[in-house]
Amino acid sequence: MVSEIPQYCLRAYALFYSRHGSREPFMQSELDWIVGQSMRKKTFALLLKSGWIVKERRNSYKCVDPVKVMKGLLEFKVPELMKEASRPYAFTNLSAVEIWSDYSYIQRGIERSPYFIKILREDIRYWKEFFNKRDIPNYIRQGSTVGEFIILIPVSRLHSEKKGTIKVEPLKETIKTARNNEMYSYAYNYMKDKYGPAAA
Repeated sequence: MVSEIPQYCLRAYALFYSRHGSREPFMQSELDWIVGQSMRKKTFALLLKSGWIVKERRNSYKCVDPVKVMKGLLEFKVPELMKEASRPYAFTNLSAVEIWSDYSYIQRGIERSPYFIKILREDIRYWKEFFNKRDIPNYIRQGSTVGEFIILIPVSRLHSEKKGTIKVEPLKETIKTARNNEMYSYAYNYMKDKYGPAAA
């Protein structure tokens, strides 16, 4: 999984790639005369963790191809990351419509990929830290950015059902959301046909 890196890491990656491309290995010692030992270790640790370089052997590394890095930055990561969450949540609004309709309605593209998630008010700090630690932009109630981002909707009570490995707003509430918006008529009909009386 590729994630964003600080500017000093980006400059180091640019240096390594301009000298070695993505096929030729290099060593940490290339930064010896530029930065101190602790900064060098920090830079390499972040580049490895963020998926911009890979370890070749014990002391050598290779750059990941920049095309793969750029594509990796825009991959959909959130559904998989939610498996690591320990607090209650429920995908809601259009995200719930997506999930319950088996993605017959899709609201996202690589350029803009919002997720709407209900959380308990007392858990706001937990969720901010959860997504910040994983470099996923997140906002309370509204916001937008390029790629994946989270809209957190704090509530006092939370109801969810499991669909696969994901916790989602209950089907009946999702059906109501889809029924009340013409734009989601295809998803509404799909859910009505699939779930029958449960969708009423």
